[in-house]
Amino acid sequence: MPAAALAAARRDPLTDLLGRPDVLAFTERLLHTARRDAVHVLVLDAIDFKTVNDTFGHAAGDDVIRTMGQRLARWTSGRRAIAARLGGDEFAVTAVLPHTSALGDITALREQLQQPLTHEGRTLCVGMSVGIARAADLPGEDASRLMRGADMAMYKVKTGAETFPYLATREDAYADTVNGRRAGRTGTHLPVA
Repeated sequence: MPAAALAAARRDPLTDLLGRPDVLAFTERLLHTARRDAVHVLVLDAIDFKTVNDTFGHAAGDDVIRTMGQRLARWTSGRRAIAARLGGDEFAVTAVLPHTSALGDITALREQLQQPLTHEGRTLCVGMSVGIARAADLPGEDASRLMRGADMAMYKVKTGAETFPYLATREDAYADTVNGRRAGRTGTHLPVA
């Protein structure tokens, strides 16, 4: 397979973003080449996305996902950053951000993602839950642990257990998983014994 076809195959067809393996590899490289206090991993998840699909149809849902991907790509361009679609309505971003402006930059990203969009003459508004893992807060941890911490932080914000902006703790990075997924996510139930 030619290199161009191989590169295209790694991209999500709806958003043209890369996937989890690419964001993890990029994060690992940053952990070895950038200052840890500047490396931030974000996990972002749309709020009540199922309502968009149920109310307006899957084409509207696809439009929301596509728009989120475009907005993330714009935000990461010109930065030492990468955006990826993890699946469904969940995304990840790894970025090198100055410690002094990082939370402001991430807040601005969240606001951009929450801007209304139009689909077939209808205005759609979708909120975003954002979890943040800062490498400096998790010394010695690898990209996978940072991603797990950001995922758990996002979940805590989404459920109201914490408020945005919430920075992942070591406890978040070591949260229990079921089959590699955060407990409480679809498909993570354990069979009854």
